Amino acid sequence: MRDFHVDGLRLDAVHAIFDDSPLHICAELKQRVGDALVVSEMELGDWRPIDEWGHDAQWFDATHHELHVLLTGERDGYYGEFGSVASLAEDLAGRGHDPRRLVVCAQNHDQIGNRAVGHRLPEDALRVAAAVTLFSPCTPLLFMGEEWFETAPFQFFTDHIDPAIAEATREGRRREFADFAAFSGQEVPDPQALETFLRSKLQPREPDPLYRELLALRRELPPELEVAADEDANVLRLRRGDVTLVADFDNRRVEFSR
Repeated sequence: MRDFHVDGLRLDAVHAIFDDSPLHICAELKQRVGDALVVSEMELGDWRPIDEWGHDAQWFDATHHELHVLLTGERDGYYGEFGSVASLAEDLAGRGHDPRRLVVCAQNHDQIGNRAVGHRLPEDALRVAAAVTLFSPCTPLLFMGEEWFETAPFQFFTDHIDPAIAEATREGRRREFADFAAFSGQEVPDPQALETFLRSKLQPREPDPLYRELLALRRELPPELEVAADEDANVLRLRRGDVTLVADFDNRRVEFSR
């Protein structure tokens, strides 16, 4: 932080860091870096990063899961508990926390790269998910390429030198998707193959105007959020200031009005 002027740190999987010291190492880390931002990836339901450790923000995957199920209908694996418009509304309001300290996304490297073949959301679904996350008072994260609706997959690729680790990685990927009916019968790409990496390379283009519009709008809107959820119709209404967003998940449509 001092010598290289790093703005902040994103900590991976802090729920897997076990420390019974009087001062948890994740809290001590924030104290040591001072004004630099610390953002933690944490499992759902554990608010220690922002409640106890003084971190500036934490990832909140529940919003991604709700959006993904509402837009795709997938309910395999860990998606089985999600797909509620009312729950999504509560998530975006912060669930008792300052929503600005919750990092939300329509896609990220985990949720795309850990899929069997690395497929991204189709454009019509991504437009809705992106509009909801960017319009919300939460802190949005954009996944590389989504601002121009990248179609190349982002597949799980590795470059292990040890043959035993390489084979364990291949086998682990195959086992991971045994409970996902959507991928039954599909060949999971070999994570060690060069082709898996090459298929995942971006094809940069100009950003879609939707992203420019939404990012500009964020700068104008007040932090207060009004939410209304129609569970039967799968429609979510968000209002900030004089702007209303209506997201229709069944028809994959989103509209703004003032």
